Amino acid sequence: MKAIKSGKFWVSLVLFSLVGQIAWVVENMYFNVFIYNMFGATEKQISFMVGASSVVATLTTIFIGALSDRIGRRKIFISLGYILWGVSILAFALVRQDIIAPIVPAGTTAAAVCITITIILDCLMTFFGSTANDACFNAWLTDITEENSRGKVEGINAMMPLMAILVVFGGFMGFDLKDSVSWTTIFIIIGAVVVVIGIASFFLIKEVPIASDTNKNYLKNIIYSFRPSTVKSNVILYVGIIAFAIFNISIQIFMPYLILYYEQALSLKNYVLIMAPAIIIAGIVTAVYGRVYDKFGFTIAILPAMGSLMLGYILLICFTNTVMVFIGSLFMMTGYLAGMAVFGAMIRDRTPKDKAGALQGLRIVGQVLIPGIVGPAIGAAVLSGAERIMVDGTEKFIPNINIFIAAAVAAVVALGAIWLLHFIIKKAKTKEQTNTIEE
Repeated sequence: MKAIKSGKFWVSLVLFSLVGQIAWVVENMYFNVFIYNMFGATEKQISFMVGASSVVATLTTIFIGALSDRIGRRKIFISLGYILWGVSILAFALVRQDIIAPIVPAGTTAAAVCITITIILDCLMTFFGSTANDACFNAWLTDITEENSRGKVEGINAMMPLMAILVVFGGFMGFDLKDSVSWTTIFIIIGAVVVVIGIASFFLIKEVPIASDTNKNYLKNIIYSFRPSTVKSNVILYVGIIAFAIFNISIQIFMPYLILYYEQALSLKNYVLIMAPAIIIAGIVTAVYGRVYDKFGFTIAILPAMGSLMLGYILLICFTNTVMVFIGSLFMMTGYLAGMAVFGAMIRDRTPKDKAGALQGLRIVGQVLIPGIVGPAIGAAVLSGAERIMVDGTEKFIPNINIFIAAAVAAVVALGAIWLLHFIIKKAKTKEQTNTIEE
């Protein structure tokens, strides 16, 4: 508690979470636009890129998280991870057809090679980003916080993806995203910022002592979260991860195609100006919503978030005019980020203190791996019959409302998993109260 009351902690939380999320926003929302606009990528290629990145993120978090437990340090992984993360982003500035074309083998197009290079670099970037952010920064947050403060901290942490979207949307307004020079500039700016943040982390991150006596065996750390005994002793955590995974599948069905939907299907060329107020409002709500979890617990906190998400889906399915798209996007984003805050706080509360690093991999399975493979694949499947248009000799697909219909169905399934989790938590509390009375 003393640590999180310091100004340095809050600066670190906001700075590293925000910059990390800016990098993830560029990857998760704009790499799709990048390979769509620059190289004519299909929905299946976009889905494959997201899935491959999800696998790398999960494996990295499992192995590096366990390694940070093993050596009892997080800071070195955070600092070096951010620096190398930034360098990998800078490398994307070289992925241009005019640079790649002279070295392309006969019978292969420069666009196809650029798509392949983008996917490979995306996986490399994900390795460094997951080392710094997913595995070690998130483990550090678990180490440094306590149960009565995690909702508040997670409220700030969970609003950062929206703030990152706002920063990226605003920053990208001055760029023509159909111009390769614009993308080169974007990658240079973001890569340089992430490198600087990595350097700053050496001075801002406070190393938290980790009880590493139980973490000496690295192999055991890696397989710890997959052992039946671990599952048995942490049932609420594992059922919570399943519900979290389904929740994130709902998000990942539409998220890789969201900007393309705004631009191509709705012709919202000024979608940044439309979305900015929605992002700001949703961010403010999310920042304080974590306190609801601290005060009332998981079930009461998650249901309004799911209600907001579902309402957003319904509005986006039923309406295509600018005003209603704005309102629908506001409810959708608020539900998404509030849900992330509640799930994040619950998972931190249920994570054994001396295994925060080892169990970050489990969190990423629910947050990234399963949703990152299943969600975009469902999105690609429901868009398989989408309208096609020819642009500069390249056939491109037009996203439609099917992505929101499928996302809403997944959200209903998530509600079923949340209901099951509610009864398991209730049963566990009843058992604890009975044991207390008997003692």
